[in-house]
Amino acid sequence: MSEANARIIIDKLLRESDWVLPGDDGVVNVETEVQNEAGFADYVLKDSSNFPLCIIEAKKELISPLAGKEQARRYAESLHCRFVILSNGVSHYFWDIEQGSPTVIDVFPSPEQFELRKSHFNPPRQEVEEIGIDYIAQTQVPKFEQHPDYLDEGKRGAFLRKNKLRLLRDYQLEAVKAVQSSIAKGKDRFLLEMATGTGKTLTSSAMIKMFLRLYKVKRVLFLVDRLELEAQAQKEFDEVLKNDFRTVVWKENRSDWTKAEIVVSTVQSFVSHNKYRKVFRPNHFDLVISDEAHRSLGARSRKVFEYFIGFKLGLTATPKDYLKSVDVEGLTSSDPRQLEKRMILDTYTTFGCDSGEPTFRYSLEKGVTDGFLINPKVMDARTKITTELLSEQGYVFQGTDDDGTDYEQTVTQKDFEKKFFSHNTNVIFCETFLKHAMRDPYTGEIGKTLVFCVSQNHAMKIAQILNVLADKMFPNQYNSDFAVQVTSGVQDSQRMTIDFRNNTLNGRSKTNPHYMASKTRVCVTVGMMTTGYDCTDILNLCMMRPIYSPGEFIQMKGRGTRKWDFSQAWMTQSEIPDHIEPEKKQFLLFDFFGNYDFFEKDFDYDEVLTLPARPSEPDEPTVDPPNIDGLVSTAPDPLAELREILIPYQGMKIDRELYRSFKKQVVDDSVIRELVKQQNFDRAETYLKDKVLDKPTEYFTIEKIRKSLGLDRPLTVPELLLHVFGHIGHIPSQRECLEEEFDKLDKAIKPDDSVYSSAKKVFEAYVVDGQFRYIIDNKKFAELSFHTSGDTFKELPPELQEGIPSYIRQNVDLERLQSVR
Repeated sequence: MSEANARIIIDKLLRESDWVLPGDDGVVNVETEVQNEAGFADYVLKDSSNFPLCIIEAKKELISPLAGKEQARRYAESLHCRFVILSNGVSHYFWDIEQGSPTVIDVFPSPEQFELRKSHFNPPRQEVEEIGIDYIAQTQVPKFEQHPDYLDEGKRGAFLRKNKLRLLRDYQLEAVKAVQSSIAKGKDRFLLEMATGTGKTLTSSAMIKMFLRLYKVKRVLFLVDRLELEAQAQKEFDEVLKNDFRTVVWKENRSDWTKAEIVVSTVQSFVSHNKYRKVFRPNHFDLVISDEAHRSLGARSRKVFEYFIGFKLGLTATPKDYLKSVDVEGLTSSDPRQLEKRMILDTYTTFGCDSGEPTFRYSLEKGVTDGFLINPKVMDARTKITTELLSEQGYVFQGTDDDGTDYEQTVTQKDFEKKFFSHNTNVIFCETFLKHAMRDPYTGEIGKTLVFCVSQNHAMKIAQILNVLADKMFPNQYNSDFAVQVTSGVQDSQRMTIDFRNNTLNGRSKTNPHYMASKTRVCVTVGMMTTGYDCTDILNLCMMRPIYSPGEFIQMKGRGTRKWDFSQAWMTQSEIPDHIEPEKKQFLLFDFFGNYDFFEKDFDYDEVLTLPARPSEPDEPTVDPPNIDGLVSTAPDPLAELREILIPYQGMKIDRELYRSFKKQVVDDSVIRELVKQQNFDRAETYLKDKVLDKPTEYFTIEKIRKSLGLDRPLTVPELLLHVFGHIGHIPSQRECLEEEFDKLDKAIKPDDSVYSSAKKVFEAYVVDGQFRYIIDNKKFAELSFHTSGDTFKELPPELQEGIPSYIRQNVDLERLQSVR
């Protein structure tokens, strides 16, 4: 693992980004070992006029690229170029020395991207307008402050509501000023960490207006990670900016998107078929905003983000330090918390916040202190069996199989999330919620509620149980519409979310004709209404599932943190009772699986509910249970039915602990440690096989360790040692490797969009399917008629039928990508 090996990888990355090295065909624009006043630069990339444009400083793979930062700066200054790439062959940083700190990259910029960037980031023009709390309102209604109804303090509130004028809060204005301050310091990347419910979209609107008016930005790309958020973002931008700027959703305006200043899209739309490279030029967007950046900037989507050369702004509600009390060393890369931690840390690095401090932070605690948000009152409601499921030991299920043989099996919280359903348990959950739920202050109905379930099937059952119970509690008030299932598999589910927010889902409540309240009181969902769903009059949240992602947990909890004045729901002001407190001052979070305790161990619960040991017996819902094989308990405990029990792919806990034990032994071994320090991986591998692997004490094997890491492809000793010693934080899965390799093929061969999907399927089939590979390599094309990928292969033009296998044979390590279980 020497510097020479790192340079082999760097050469490959340069060629993939259209650079021409000595010995290649074409006009050479890369020099190596270039002498300058400060020493020898490893690589110098030249612009179209043959002037130095960027230097690359290469390091050994076990040395952080950032170790060469100051050395590279001296080389760059000596050669009068402003761009630097720092690489050790494993990780890479791009650095514009005139624009802030080095940032992580996955691919090297192309010559075109460098040229465009060089001309793009010129000093901003003099700021000519003051940005105040009315910055957005002035776009909505220019000179609104001169209107008679605004000048009249008695009419001002009604005037603002009638015109839907949005005044920035102090902290939102602070966020805008913080970005301005960063720009003044030469930075071009910014990260806003703002709690759910603090108005990130309004803050983004102010940012967009500022960049378009003051910083030579001509067009903005706003990236979201969910389909339903596209239309929502467009609607919100239109509400406040349409008088000055046009907003479009890209996939709905593919022919005329260039006429808009703001383009909204899912990351997936740009990644699909690598459209970002085929449709757009790097300078098409001068500002790229990533909503929920820590989740939407995965390995592939980051390439989209980095492709465009403009300013970069990230928004996130998940703070970096949220994963407290997590034993990071003891977690494998397959653990959801570990995965999310890595994504959060990557996000900070992507936006140049290596210190861990975002450009601007506004926390939930600050929002509550300032009076803009409210904290939940947590109802910790665990049954006897869910308590056992949450324990280290799990719940021991005892039963008898079809042959009359007694057996027992341990099930855990993770099993419930995937496969575990019980009618009696669900009834207990629903009864507990209905008994303790907060109610609408004016009508006394169950307050508007979101219930988060394990799956769509679980959501269906919960909705049915709630409707049966509601019919008993509130006779003749509902017609099986007290609760509705709102999941992606339900027709018009997106419309349902809007109607619920507007208090029109299944019509209005008949309790009071002058009061706007939805007849449906509960939406039962899985994940549709977790992110970006703004329904301020939510009074109850029910977590009827275990949650492992802190980001997901924060988003779910955030659906209730917004304040609300229920008096605004009255259509006739004279009808409003004067003896009722209309302010929403808290909401209830019913937690049936200890999620709050999981993420916030020091939290003092406001109330712990004691549940009955046995379920009550309401009428059975008219939903037939699915006809499945599984374990069924007849014990008189709320959990009475196990739908199916499967050990998760990453194995049981004892399997996951194997890697931790192996890592400790390897790190503590002075011989291996010294060999790794010397970068002598050949001897390290030999020593490992001779002294550590497959010995009677632990019986470590590469195969066992691969399984303990949850890896679905062969694991090599070199990458295992790199992982053990922290030089690579994540060993990519087979899917990640396939995506990466096909992305390279796409860039080299450029299959037409009309056959892109077929080309990708043939690529993957040839790589992972030995039978398909044998048929193609031996030209036994008649046998394609009997192979599942045969028809797909025939859809390709002849040049791709030849070109794809040829490319794979020359460029892809097939052994690394084979499937294993």
